[in-house]
Amino acid sequence: MPARVRTAVDPRFPAELARLRRECGMSLRDLARRVHYSKSYLHDLEVGRIRPTCDLARHLDDTLQAGGTLAAMVVDTPVVTTPDDDQRIAYAIAQPTRLDAATVRLLADVLAAQRRLDDTIAAQIMLPAAVPQWRTMQDLAARARGPHAPELHAVAAEWTQFVGWLHAEARNDAEAVRVLIEAADEADAVDSGPLAAQVENFRGYLERQRGNPRGIMRHFLAAYHTPGSSALQRVGDAVQAAHGYALLGDRAAAERLLGEASDLTEAAESESPPLAAYWLSPTFSRMGLGLAYLALGDKATAADNLRAGLRGLPDDQRDAEWTTEYRQALTVAAA
Repeated sequence: MPARVRTAVDPRFPAELARLRRECGMSLRDLARRVHYSKSYLHDLEVGRIRPTCDLARHLDDTLQAGGTLAAMVVDTPVVTTPDDDQRIAYAIAQPTRLDAATVRLLADVLAAQRRLDDTIAAQIMLPAAVPQWRTMQDLAARARGPHAPELHAVAAEWTQFVGWLHAEARNDAEAVRVLIEAADEADAVDSGPLAAQVENFRGYLERQRGNPRGIMRHFLAAYHTPGSSALQRVGDAVQAAHGYALLGDRAAAERLLGEASDLTEAAESESPPLAAYWLSPTFSRMGLGLAYLALGDKATAADNLRAGLRGLPDDQRDAEWTTEYRQALTVAAA
């Protein structure tokens, strides 16, 4: 049976369509004539009342000579649940005291699929669907009872963290901080070291996008020292904290942390990543090493590490939104 699909649309699509149409000097009537849709239908697209299909987005993109801008804002995503799965989830939402293990596993699978989808789709496109799902999950977790409720709370805590990450990636900074603070409390409530460390890691990522070295150092150092985090997490957090110290001009502290990360590498290479940080691998932290060495002024070592880290990514992650800063850093280091 072919996978069902759901169309995800960047919330900026309506305004971008209207802007591009005006730039081309077209009225709604002009555009309607060219794309063979009604004027009222296009008006509804521009005010966000209806959602475009991928085919229509590409057609509008070609007509307005938008260079792929509109087409990139509309994506067909596979639906990972079957109709029976949907009924099971709906039943759990209606009867949270009857939650069973199969439903918890199903919800965990849905979240895992969404996290991997984030490697190929922009956060702005994912957020409109992810936020309502997260709120439903929070409500279910608050009302769930019985022996499987603790497992559900752990899935809900990871879901909160994921939404905080999406906001950070989309540079909704204030909302990212608010949600990630909530995620930290939930990680502590379910007693998960990996989740707690990952929250601080995401806070460090956000501070890096903000250009705040002290914040970079503070949050990645907190992640590095979080009890219960994995060795793979600690290696990555140490090198990224070192990057913060390097940007602050504290070379000794940066080199000390890089040495500690090196000492942890052997243990990290022999373990699997936690599910909450599935993307970690022995080579993943080399991108963070590249940033640190670039900040220390060692461009050759920075370039070597950035290349190795980027080459080590799985195919579906190589063009992920979050890789942009590493590719830009490689351009600087290789210059």
